[in-house]
Amino acid sequence: MIRFTILLFVVLSLRAEAQTISKYIVVDQFGYRPGAKKVAVVRDPQTGFDQAESFTPGTTYAVVNKKNGTQVFTGSLQRWSSGATDTYSGDKAWWFDFSSVTENGKYYILDVSKNVRSFEFEIREDVYEEVLKHAVRTFFYQRAGFAKDATFAGAAWADGASHIKSLQDKNARQYNKPGDASTEVDVSGGWYDAGDYNKYTNWTANYVVEFMRAYLEHPEVWRDDYNIPESGNGTPDILDEAKWGIDHLLRMQRPDGSVLSIVRLSHASPPSSATGQSLYGTPSTSATLNTASAFALASKVYGDLGMTTYSNLLKEKAILAWEWAVANPNVIFRNNEAASGTNGLGAGQQEVDDDGRLMAKIEAACFLFEITGNVSYRDFFDANYQQVNLIEWSYAYPFEQANQDMLLHYTRVPGATPTVVTHIKNTYRNAMNSGDNFGAYTSKKDPYHAYLKDYTWGSNHIKSNQGMMFMSMIWYDLDETLNTDALNAAEGYIHYIHGVNPLNMVYLSNMYSYGADNSVNEFYHTWFSNGSAKWDRVGVSTYGPAPGFLTGGANPSYDWDGCCPTNCGGAANNAVCASESITPPKGQPAQKSYKDFNTSWPLNSWSVTENSDGYQIAYIRLLSKFVVADGADVITGIHPGEKMEVVISPNPTSGEVNITPAIQQEYEVEVMHSVGTILHQGTYRGNATVNLSRFPAGLYFIVIHASDQKVVKKIVKH
Repeated sequence: MIRFTILLFVVLSLRAEAQTISKYIVVDQFGYRPGAKKVAVVRDPQTGFDQAESFTPGTTYAVVNKKNGTQVFTGSLQRWSSGATDTYSGDKAWWFDFSSVTENGKYYILDVSKNVRSFEFEIREDVYEEVLKHAVRTFFYQRAGFAKDATFAGAAWADGASHIKSLQDKNARQYNKPGDASTEVDVSGGWYDAGDYNKYTNWTANYVVEFMRAYLEHPEVWRDDYNIPESGNGTPDILDEAKWGIDHLLRMQRPDGSVLSIVRLSHASPPSSATGQSLYGTPSTSATLNTASAFALASKVYGDLGMTTYSNLLKEKAILAWEWAVANPNVIFRNNEAASGTNGLGAGQQEVDDDGRLMAKIEAACFLFEITGNVSYRDFFDANYQQVNLIEWSYAYPFEQANQDMLLHYTRVPGATPTVVTHIKNTYRNAMNSGDNFGAYTSKKDPYHAYLKDYTWGSNHIKSNQGMMFMSMIWYDLDETLNTDALNAAEGYIHYIHGVNPLNMVYLSNMYSYGADNSVNEFYHTWFSNGSAKWDRVGVSTYGPAPGFLTGGANPSYDWDGCCPTNCGGAANNAVCASESITPPKGQPAQKSYKDFNTSWPLNSWSVTENSDGYQIAYIRLLSKFVVADGADVITGIHPGEKMEVVISPNPTSGEVNITPAIQQEYEVEVMHSVGTILHQGTYRGNATVNLSRFPAGLYFIVIHASDQKVVKKIVKH
């Protein structure tokens, strides 16, 4: 028997080794949740850089258990769109639906007759937990002015604190007065915005708002063990990371309430070696309004956690910013613009137009009304919300997701005007039924299950936004009959980023140690720059870039600089134009307009591969909806809008909580802090009362276990 077992193992191993991995069978390389819709895409290139290739699949496909070689499921393919070529990808495609496979394990998809297979993947409930952790950790690597100790960064990406030398962030000077010591301001902290190190106030404030939304929408999944310096302090690490950005914004605010617009940081690899002077731009209305929003929403979140002093400070600063912006409605600051005398101050343009300032003001009014109850903020919101494009056009689309979110957020604010709430919810629900939203999902417009009407610079960001638009249908409980479709549609965008795309590529950097088989090897970033001996490219340089950064994604508008091929200022620069092929990303179907490269000017890889904190937090927010942390001390498996069978009252409470279950059998109760700590356990039958008076103010969860059922209720303790 022993000999037979060994022989069988050898035969299975040899057969597995004989199977060739095919780039034409694409899956989520990390894996799938057991209850998720699971569809592998089989592709046959028709147009684009790989049009000379072809793949005709066999008639039978199988899901194979990697451990023992067993075919746990077999079936045939479904041809996408009757064999048509998809315009966006340039591919013909087939689908292999293996949703019925739910047992935990490691698998791959096998074309049985051709004996070729996909990359491996896992099925388990927490399959994305480690991915989420590393996606969040990228913000730690982006911290300005903070040492990346090897304990937290790993030896490969350890670095000293950047931009704390003389005339850098601790004593930055005004952009047009670099020699004037009287203009020195402490603008330290915050994050490098993208592949450039500059700090843009409008965008930093927006990232903070997205951090808060990510937490509020699914607080139970955020852990305190992401291995950042604050881990283990009792606050979820996502809120510790957000606080690093908030504290920077506090330094950017002036005593009169205005907020500085931008800080230009010098660039070098590694960041700690940068020596140039830090310069800041003067205050603007847009920076001040967006910061007011960030402070106000953060005040709510940290207040719910019991951080009363910090919450009150943010509330005070938010009101001060609002008052300055109301008194100074049109203060403009345009950076890096010759006409404004700001050449070289930052890279991307952070200033907004009149409509952008109005949207920022509406959002600030929404959040300020929520934390103050002052009806003047509500009145401003009610008087102006119909100028948001969602309402004006009755059309929801991912380039406007932030503004759509602000409207939806208002629908849950206590005291919001009922008619306005109804108008917003009805408009969003109807807009999501358009051909580019639910219509695209139900009509199967995209063979890769992640339809996007327009591909532009940062398309992976827009993909994440589109996924969140579907999740908002669930979170705001807009149409229960669409929840299953909304969940499946949203998860399709995660699968796309994780490898279900024409390039069979995970659009996250250096994730080979965490489940990916073909992930981003290099991307445009000053630290991980082209030619760096340590950090340029995985497998070539010593380390490659740090893991978990989301790159911009396919961009059909990519082109080399206009100076190419012969007018870039000399033979050396001109030679870069011809140093490598740019097809792809140039001249491709939209989804193939990508290349794994980081060559700077004049090939300008940044328009394709550069990461951005904005891309990152949008992806983090969406991914978190599909993460269920494991372990006895964290909550599992609750989604907004579920119909609970237990009544908890009063809520909020200052002491006792009454539990009224619809069941008669014995049940267990756990009271958990929002960070996952169990504070009380007990067994009850019938109605019960739990006393929370000894616990500090904050957000808690009441978890009721009965037989195989579990009900989770959020409760606020005053």
